[in-house]
Amino acid sequence: MRLIRKYSSVFLLCSLCVSTALAETVRIATYNVRNYLVMDRHVGAFWRPSYPKPESEKSMVREVIRDIRPDILVLQEMGSLDFLEELRADLNQDGVHYPYAIHMDGPDPDRHVAILSMISPTDVKKHTHLDFKYLEGREVVKRGLLEVSFQSESGELFRVFGLHLKSRWTVDKADPESELRRVREAEACRSRIIERTANMEEDRFIIAGDFNAHPGSSAMRRFYKRGSLAIGSLLPAADSRGEVWTYFYEKEALYQSVDGFVLSSAMAPYVRTGKGKIADQPGVLTGSDHRMVYADFVFDSVPPAAESK
Repeated sequence: MRLIRKYSSVFLLCSLCVSTALAETVRIATYNVRNYLVMDRHVGAFWRPSYPKPESEKSMVREVIRDIRPDILVLQEMGSLDFLEELRADLNQDGVHYPYAIHMDGPDPDRHVAILSMISPTDVKKHTHLDFKYLEGREVVKRGLLEVSFQSESGELFRVFGLHLKSRWTVDKADPESELRRVREAEACRSRIIERTANMEEDRFIIAGDFNAHPGSSAMRRFYKRGSLAIGSLLPAADSRGEVWTYFYEKEALYQSVDGFVLSSAMAPYVRTGKGKIADQPGVLTGSDHRMVYADFVFDSVPPAAESK
């Protein structure tokens, strides 16, 4: 059974009576779990061909999830469905139960986008063939776009779009750090999101994932607007020390902000405190080179805009 976070708020109805309303809080997170699959990799001082993610890394990933306990968890760099089910079973042993698991097989045969949820989805769409013009030919969004719809207990409908844009690694000298390809992937995903959301001012949706791009980059700007059409805004997030980085590139000792949420204007008012958080448990980088980003969305029978009047 899903543990629902509820907060009591007392509203003054008149000078002689008060009423207490319970609001449902849904915690949503995005987490790149770094190669949760079999691959050639360094393990300690040794090179291991066709080796699964080490148990020490898996344990830390589970610890982060167990501590934050998101109701909806968007995952990147997940392996096959078997690996997702393994993670779900291990979390279940740790007392964190996800009845719903959604795995998307995109064009990338190894790394996938997935969602674990304590809330029953109302609809699932897997956009696996989003193509675009690139250099002298056409390509597809490597990990696709995962769209999952939900309904809060108080009746609000909202959608989560999970994605993982192209990394900076490339052998193509015509596109250093894959910047152009990432922009084209962002445009393809954006176009599909616009198609799927009938009314930008009323539709509640979240674009969540690893964008592999900093907040002011060309790729990220694609999700903020298209021409005069406003799409969403980046949710600010920080850890307990006020630091905003979500990814550590060990080779160059770089800390970067590449993970998080873009929210539609209709979804933004539901964020508790108006900000997200970044997980910073001791040893968090043992599990992944990315840190989990999460936020609490408060749903109530009274729309946030109405409450503020």
